[in-house]
Amino acid sequence: MGAIGKRLDRCLNGHKSLVCFIICAVQVLGGMPLNAQKKTDCPNVLLIYTDDHRYSAVHAMMGEPVATPNLDELAENGVVFEKTYLMGAFTGATCTPSRAMLLTGRNLFELEGRGHTIPETHTTLPEAFSQNGYQTYHVGKWHNDMASLARSFDDGAFVSGMPAYLTDQFRMPFSHWKKNGNYKKENCFLLQYDAEGKVVERPLTGNEVKGPIGTEKDGPHVSEVLAGGAIDYLEGYRGKRPFFMYLAFPVPHDPRQAPENCKAKYPADRMDLPPSYARQHPFDNGHIVLRDEELAPWPRTPEVVKEHLSDYYATISHLDAQIGKVIQQLKDKGLYKNTLIVMAGDSGVAIGNHGLMGKQNLYDEDGIHVPFILSGGALPAQFKGKRIKPLSYIHDIMPTILDVVGLDRPGSVTGKSLLPVINGKKQEIREFTYHAYRQHQRAYRKGRYKLIEYVRAPDSRPREGEIISGSRVTQLFDVVEDPWETLDLSAFPEYRSTINELREGMKHTAIALKDVADGQRTQINFWDYYE
Repeated sequence: MGAIGKRLDRCLNGHKSLVCFIICAVQVLGGMPLNAQKKTDCPNVLLIYTDDHRYSAVHAMMGEPVATPNLDELAENGVVFEKTYLMGAFTGATCTPSRAMLLTGRNLFELEGRGHTIPETHTTLPEAFSQNGYQTYHVGKWHNDMASLARSFDDGAFVSGMPAYLTDQFRMPFSHWKKNGNYKKENCFLLQYDAEGKVVERPLTGNEVKGPIGTEKDGPHVSEVLAGGAIDYLEGYRGKRPFFMYLAFPVPHDPRQAPENCKAKYPADRMDLPPSYARQHPFDNGHIVLRDEELAPWPRTPEVVKEHLSDYYATISHLDAQIGKVIQQLKDKGLYKNTLIVMAGDSGVAIGNHGLMGKQNLYDEDGIHVPFILSGGALPAQFKGKRIKPLSYIHDIMPTILDVVGLDRPGSVTGKSLLPVINGKKQEIREFTYHAYRQHQRAYRKGRYKLIEYVRAPDSRPREGEIISGSRVTQLFDVVEDPWETLDLSAFPEYRSTINELREGMKHTAIALKDVADGQRTQINFWDYYE
C-alpha cells in the first residue's frame, strides 16, 4: 500500500484527524455524531504566512479600522485562535526564527543557532506532507537556509527573501525555483513594466537600493506577483495528488507600500492613534536603537505615527485583496471545498505603540501577538466562527495542521497540537507562555497577568577586568483588562505577590528550556545580569 493509501486507510479506521473524520467516514468527534459518509481524498492545504502582521491588524480580531474583508471572511467561516504568540528571537530579524518555528514545530531554544539553518534532522512541515504523498509548492519569502528550501518542496515560483531581499515592494528581487537550492544573488531578477505596459524580467544590478523608491508605475507589487504565482499553480493543478502550498508574503513589512487607490482609503490626518501610542519608550529596553527603530525620528510625534499607520493599513488592505484572488481561484477551480486554508503572521510590529516602531520587543501587539486562522471548505461546518482562547505558540501551528489533516507528526516536532481544544476534549494545551528577546528581555504570561523583565546587558562579552553595570526594569500587565498593555502595575504593592509568583515561574521555565548563553544564540546570558 502506498503512502496515500496508508494515510486514507488510517482516516477510514479511526485516525485522529479532524478533517478526515468529516470527509472520509462517519465518526464521533468530541462526543458528537457526524453524518458525513462521502469517501474522498484528504484535503489540500494552503498555508498563508504574512510578515510583521500583528493580531489587531485583521479587522475581525479587535475591530481596528483596517479593511480586511477576505481575512474577515476566513475568520467568520473558520476557527480563530485569539492567543497565539511568537516565542521570541535572538536576532533583530525576528522573521527568521519565526519561520523556523512555524516550519519545524520546535521552540526557540531548540532551533539551530538563531533559526537561520534548518538541519535535516528537523523535518519541515512541507516535508511531512511530501512524505505522505502530497505535492508541495512554495511561493514567496524564504528567510532560512536554501538547502532546507530545496528539500522541502517539489516545485515553486517567485522565491524571495534570500539571497537578495527587499529593494522595495514594487522592485522585489525574485529567483526562479531551483531544485538544487543553488541560489545566487547574480541570478535574481526584478519584474518591471516595459514601454507597452507588459511585465518583463530584468537582472538585478545591485544599484536598486541606491535608486529612487519604486512605485506602481515601475512594476507590479510583490503581493500581486506572489498571488499570481499561487493562482498560476492552481490553474495548472490536475488533482492527481493533494497539494500543500506555502504562500509567504513579505508584507506588511516595511517599506510599507501600496497602490495609490489603497493608500487613499487611509488619510493620515484621519488615522486614530492606538491606545498604547507613546512619544517615546519610558526606558532603554536594551535594544532601543536599531534599523526598525530608526524608521521614524524620536520622539514619535502623532503626525509621523499616523503616516506610518496609514501606510501599514493600506499595505494590509492591498494584501487582503490579493489573498481574496487566490481564494477565488480555489473556488473557480472547484478546489475550495476540499482545501484547508491556514493563515498566520510571523510577528507583531509596534508602529508607535509604547514609543517603538519595530518588533524587537515582547509587548503583545508590538512584537509577539499574531493572527492564526483555520478556515476553508475542508473545515467542518460546526467549527465555523469558533474562537479559541487558550494560549499557544507559532510552533504549535505545525502539529495542529498535521493533526487536523490526519498525518503523523515527525519525531522532531515538540510543539503541541490544538486539535484537542478545537474538538472540546481539552480546555487548554498550555498553562503559560515564556518569551525571550536577545539577552535583553524575558516575559512570562500566566492567567490574566504578564510579566516583562528587562536588563541592560552588553552586546558582547566584557573584556577582562572590565566592569559593566547594568540596570533592570520590571513591568506587569493585566492583559485581560488591558490588552494593549498601557498600565504598568509593577509599582503597586498589592501586586507584589503576583510578581514574585510569576518570577518564580519564569525562572523555572528558563531552566527547563535551557535559556543560557550557548555561543550560537547569544554570547551573553540574560540571567547573569538579572540576578
